[in-house]
Amino acid sequence: MSDLTMKYNTEANRHEAWDGDALAGFAEYQLTDELAVFTHTEADPAYEGKGVGSQIARFALDDVRDEGTRKVLPLCPFIKGWIGRHREYVELVYGAPATTAKD
Repeated sequence: MSDLTMKYNTEANRHEAWDGDALAGFAEYQLTDELAVFTHTEADPAYEGKGVGSQIARFALDDVRDEGTRKVLPLCPFIKGWIGRHREYVELVYGAPATTAKD
């Protein structure tokens, strides 16, 4: 589903996916000086299985990467699993090694 609009909802501490006037899903987070802690991701049942969660995860993690001052603590099982399948985001995770290569 590619026609979703991704939005920041700073009052609710979440990244949201909108399909017109309908909220398709969201990822909740808490911020500290050093961390973006993702606590919950949810897709409306009408949008489950359509890639909404993946779009939200990518949007949220790209936001953390672009901001550049925080690491990610993925307490949400969906975000944690998504990062595991999209290894290009592993370096954002708090406590993850910067590289697995040996010099």
